[in-house]
Amino acid sequence: MKTMKNWLLTGLMLLVVSTVFSQGKVTGTITDGQGALPGANVAIKGTTAGSSSDIDGKFSVDATANSGELVITYLGFETKTVKFSVSNGGTTNLGTIILTSDSNQLEEIVVVGRGLIDLAKERKTPIAVSTIKAAEIQTKVGAADVTQAFVNTPSVYVAGQAGGFGDSRISVRGFQQDNTAFLLNGQPINGMEDGKMYWSNWSGMSDIANFIQVQRGLGSSKLAISSVGGTVNFVTKATDKKEGGFISTSTANNDYLKTTAAYNSGIMKNGFGVSVLLSHWQGDGYNKGTFGQGQSYFISFGYKANDKHSFNFLLTGAPQWHDQNFTKKISDYLGFGRNYNNNYGYLNGQYISERTNFYHKPVANFNWDYKISDKTDLSTVVYASWGRGGGTGNYGSGKKSISEVNPYTGLSQSTYIDFDQIYSNNSALADADQTFAKSYLIRSSMNNHAWYGVVSNLKTKLNENISFNAGIDLRTYKGTHYRQVNNFLGLTSFTDVRKLRGANHLTQGSNVSQIVNKSMSTDPWGAFFNKIDNNQKIDYDYSEKISYGGLFGQLEYSKDNLSAFLQASVSNQSHQRFDVYDYLPEFKDSEKVNNLGFNVKTGGSFKINESNSLYVNAGYYSRQPYHDNIYLNFTNEVNPLTSNEKILGLEAGYNFKINNFSASLNAYRTSWEDRVVSSSRVVTALTETVGTTVLAQGDLVYKSNLGVQQLHTGLELDFVYKPFKELNFKGFASIGDWKYKGNSTTRETDENQNLLKESLVDVDGGRVGDAAQTTWGLGADYFLSKNVSFDLDWRTYDKLYANSGAIKENLMLPTYDLVDAGATYKMFVGKNKQNTVSFRLTMNNIFDEVYLSELSGTPIKASATLGSGTYESAGRTYKGIADANQGYFGFGRTWNFTLRYNF
Repeated sequence: MKTMKNWLLTGLMLLVVSTVFSQGKVTGTITDGQGALPGANVAIKGTTAGSSSDIDGKFSVDATANSGELVITYLGFETKTVKFSVSNGGTTNLGTIILTSDSNQLEEIVVVGRGLIDLAKERKTPIAVSTIKAAEIQTKVGAADVTQAFVNTPSVYVAGQAGGFGDSRISVRGFQQDNTAFLLNGQPINGMEDGKMYWSNWSGMSDIANFIQVQRGLGSSKLAISSVGGTVNFVTKATDKKEGGFISTSTANNDYLKTTAAYNSGIMKNGFGVSVLLSHWQGDGYNKGTFGQGQSYFISFGYKANDKHSFNFLLTGAPQWHDQNFTKKISDYLGFGRNYNNNYGYLNGQYISERTNFYHKPVANFNWDYKISDKTDLSTVVYASWGRGGGTGNYGSGKKSISEVNPYTGLSQSTYIDFDQIYSNNSALADADQTFAKSYLIRSSMNNHAWYGVVSNLKTKLNENISFNAGIDLRTYKGTHYRQVNNFLGLTSFTDVRKLRGANHLTQGSNVSQIVNKSMSTDPWGAFFNKIDNNQKIDYDYSEKISYGGLFGQLEYSKDNLSAFLQASVSNQSHQRFDVYDYLPEFKDSEKVNNLGFNVKTGGSFKINESNSLYVNAGYYSRQPYHDNIYLNFTNEVNPLTSNEKILGLEAGYNFKINNFSASLNAYRTSWEDRVVSSSRVVTALTETVGTTVLAQGDLVYKSNLGVQQLHTGLELDFVYKPFKELNFKGFASIGDWKYKGNSTTRETDENQNLLKESLVDVDGGRVGDAAQTTWGLGADYFLSKNVSFDLDWRTYDKLYANSGAIKENLMLPTYDLVDAGATYKMFVGKNKQNTVSFRLTMNNIFDEVYLSELSGTPIKASATLGSGTYESAGRTYKGIADANQGYFGFGRTWNFTLRYNF
C-alpha cells in the first residue's frame, strides 16, 4: 500500500512539473490601426488565464496548452478572437492585432440607469445612429457650444451661433429642436412648455458627457415621448471605476478663457465613489456686444451596495449670463462688418447691453439599478430641475439711438443705443410722467420653473429569444413668468398701468396702476436665490401647471440572424394657466385642458452575413400640442386651432462592414400633419404697419403657422475607412427633400403677445427652412506617432432655405463650404507613463469662408421693387440675395488652444 502511495505521489509531481515546464507564452501588440490600445483585456478562451496590454499595447499571457484561442476585448471596440499555437516552453508572437472600432459601444464607466438609457447598441434592431465619444467632444467643441460636436453627423444642421454664447440650435432631418427628444441619463430635458432646448443652460455638457448618441428618426427611446426628428442621449461620466481626474485650461479668439478641474475617487472597497467637476469660462464673443461669463459644476455620488443594488446621485448646473445679438439686414453687415450688433451702448463711458440672457438651472437625479434576477432588472430615476432667470430688453417709448452713415448703402442708421441721452431724458421727467409712453428702461423677462419627475423601467427576459420592457414616465411642472425692472436708467420709479380682463377675456373696468421702484440684477446666482415682490412686477405675471403621465412597453425578439421589436406608449398631458396680473381675480384661472397621445413603433432586422445587414422600422405618433400653442396670445383663451399632431415615420437601412471599412445607408420618409411652425423677425424700418398696428424700428414680430402639413424624405450615408494604421477617413452625406403641403393659418403677434394679423395661406410645395437639405463631408485623422496627430474636416451645405415658417415660395441661401483642422501632441508622464499632458490646437473655418448661415422673416426676392427698379438692377444683392433680408453671417476664422493634464 505504501509503495502504491509513493508511486502515485511521484506520478503527480512529475505531471505538475511537466505541466509547468511545458507552459508557453503568447505575446503581441494590440492597436486600433492608428495607435496602441493600453489596458485591453486578453484571455485564453475556456480558461482563467489572462492578461492586459501595457501603455504600448503589448501583452504577454501564459498558455497552458499547445493551442487555443485568445479573446481580446476593449470597450469601444469589437471583441476579436485569434487562434494561436505554441511549442512546449516556447514563445509565440502574434504580431500586431488590430481591433475594429464599434462606434456604438460605451467607454469604461459605471453607467447608471442602464435600463433607462436606451442606446442603439443595446437594441438589436438597428436604427440610423451616430455616437460621439468624450475624446471627440473635447477636441471638436473647443470654445463653442456642445452642438459643435454634431456638425459631422448626417442630416444635422447647427445654426444660431452668431446670437451669442449658448444661443445655437440644431435641426435633425429638417425638424427643429422642439421636435427632437433630448435626454440626460434617461431623463427628458426638453422644455415642458415649448419643447425647446437652450444650450446656454448646458454649457458644461462638453465636459461632463462621456458620450452623445444621436439617433435620427424613430430612435430607440423607451419613454412615452414622440420625437419626430430623432433622439439625442447625453450620457454623463457618472462615478468612474478608476481613480483619476484632469486639469485643463483653454484660450480662444475674442479673449475667451476657460479653466476646468475634475476628480473621481473610483469605486472604493466600501462600494462608494464620488466624481466632481468645476469650471469657469468668460469671453467677449465673436460679434460685438456679445460678452459672456459662466460656470459649470458636476457632482456624482455612486454606491454599489452589492451585486443586486447600485445607486447614483447626480447634481449639475451651468449658471451663466451672455449678451445677445439679433438678426440684421444683410446690408447692415456689408456696411459695418460681419460682427455688427446694435443691441448695446455706453452710459458715462461704461458698456451696457440692452439684451442679456441670464439663467441658472440645476438638475438633480437619483438613479437606482436593481438586478432582481438573472433575467429581470429594474432601473428607476427620480429627478428635479429648478430654473431661474430670463432675458433683458427695452421697455417704454423713450429709446434713443446714435446713428451713423452705412458705408454700403450711404444711408444713416442706428448703430448704438444712446444711454446718455436716455438717462438725461429720464432724469428730467416728473414722477407722473415716468410711464411707458414717455420713459425708457431695461426690463428682465423672467422664466422660472420647478420640474419634478420619475421614470422607471422593468426589463425581463421571457425566454431565450424574447425580452420585455415596461415602464412609467411621470412629470409635474410649474412655470412662472413675469417682468421686472433691471435698470431704471435715471428714473426714480416707474408707473405701470393696465386694464384687467374679465369674462370672454375682454378688458373691462378702469385702469389699474402700481408704482415700481425696485430693480434686480442679471447675476445668475442672485437670480436663483432672489425673488421680487408681486407689486414690483411689470407688464405681465402668469404661471402654468403641466402634469404628464405616460406608460410604455416593448417586446423584442432575437434569434440567429433575425430580430424584431414592437414598442408602444400612451400619455396624458394636463395644462392650466393662471394669470394674476391681467385678469380680475375671479377670472385668473384658465380652463383646464387634457390631451391624450400615443405612439406605436415596430421594426426588424436581418443579418445576411458578418458583413451585411438590413433593417426596416415604422412608427405612428399622435402627439399632444405644446402648452404655448394651447392658449392664444398668452391669455387664458384656449386656442381652437390646436389638435394632436399626427406623424407617420418609415425608414430602412443597410449596413456593411469589413476589416478596415464600414458604412451605413439609411432612407426615411416622415409625414407630419396638424403641426405648428413659429418664426420671428425684427422691424428694420422706422415704422411698419402689420394689420392695423404701427410698429417701430427694433420691435419683434412673432409668426405662427397653424395646421401645417410637412413631408420629409431623404437618404443618409456615413462611412469609416482605415487604409493603414496611421490614417483614418470618415465621411457622410445626406440628401433631403423637405416640403410643406396644403394650407396654413398664419398669425402674427408683437413682443407683448398682442395679435397683429391673421390670414389663410397656401403653402403647398414650399421648402422647409433653417437647415441645409443637402450636406456632405469628409474627415481624416493622421497619427504621425503615438504622441502627435492631426485631423481635418471638410463640409458642404446646400439647399439651405430661410427660416420663414410655412410659406409657398421660400428663399434659398448660397451654398458654402467649411474646413476645420486640429493638431494634438501628447506626452506620457508619471509612474508607468499612465498620465498624459496634451496640447490641442483647433482652427475652424480655416479659409475664412464668408457665408450666410441663416435667414429669417419674410423672404425678399432680388426681383422685388426698390425705388424705381429692383434690388437686382440697383446692385443691392449679395450672392444673388436681396440685401434687405435678415439673418446672420457665420463665424469667420476662429481658433482655440487647450492644455490638459490627465492623471
